Amino acid sequence: MQIIIVHPRLRQARTLTLRPSWLAATALAGMLVVAAASGLLSYVTLRLGLEARLPVVQNWIASFAAQPGERDPFVRQNIDALAVRLGELQAQLTRLDAVGERVAGMAGIKPAELVRTPPGRGGPEPAESRPLSLDELSAAIDQVSKAAERRGDALSLLESELVLRQVMARLLPSGQPLEDGMLGSRFGWRIDPITGRSALHEGIDFNAPAGTPIFAAGSGVVVVAGPHPAYGNHVDVDHGKGLVTRYAHASRLLVKEGDIVKQGQRIAEVGSTGRSTGTHVHFEVRIDDQPQDPLKFLRQGMGAPATDALAGFGWGGPPRR
Repeated sequence: MQIIIVHPRLRQARTLTLRPSWLAATALAGMLVVAAASGLLSYVTLRLGLEARLPVVQNWIASFAAQPGERDPFVRQNIDALAVRLGELQAQLTRLDAVGERVAGMAGIKPAELVRTPPGRGGPEPAESRPLSLDELSAAIDQVSKAAERRGDALSLLESELVLRQVMARLLPSGQPLEDGMLGSRFGWRIDPITGRSALHEGIDFNAPAGTPIFAAGSGVVVVAGPHPAYGNHVDVDHGKGLVTRYAHASRLLVKEGDIVKQGQRIAEVGSTGRSTGTHVHFEVRIDDQPQDPLKFLRQGMGAPATDALAGFGWGGPPRR
């Protein structure tokens, strides 16, 4: 850029050449001077305002000292509402812990193995308090989120344990083999009705008319279904872990080997086949082919607690560690 200067006092016109770099430097210098002057003026104004304790200046500085999200009163109200809701969620987690501990106790699980309950909190209302900041609220929400995740994992574990107990209860032969039947000979030593000598009775007898339905005491797989010289027409149901139930002296069998039966399913009818003196069902429970007292199992179906003898075989009782 060239500027031509003409004046009566000048003998001839003069030309002034302005380069772009000079113009940029001049503009930058001007901006720096204006910024410095503005900053100096602001500093002097704030300094005088603070020394004079002017409310307008103090409130303005306090508003800038607050966090960005807390300057708006509406946002502040929302933060306070979220803080109240967060406190309610924490109280709900505490109640959830109490319920989880009671259910865990019913399932035979120690509460300490389920989840560690936080210490109780309370006390009188404090004389002084302050609202939560955004950072503090965010940290508290993270803590509640992690606590809820831990509770969820613990309750999932408890649910799995209870489902397993339910399945095992279905397999456990705790159901009555007859809907209506008179209890005859019990398990143990007795006088044999045919030989008249002392002999071990390896099951219990339920007296009932011929044709009375016989039900599976527990779910399992039929491993034997057919005639036997002593047991007559009989059914053996395998419930797993070496546990087998036997239903003998039936007049008719309704299942065959390999069938899967459910607890309470009709599997045979009462008769007097085999070594028998009258119509009844001979019911046995055997573990690893060793006879067990069936009443130990049938009592559990009546709501009685599991016995230590059953727990030793992994059936009933508290969970094995």
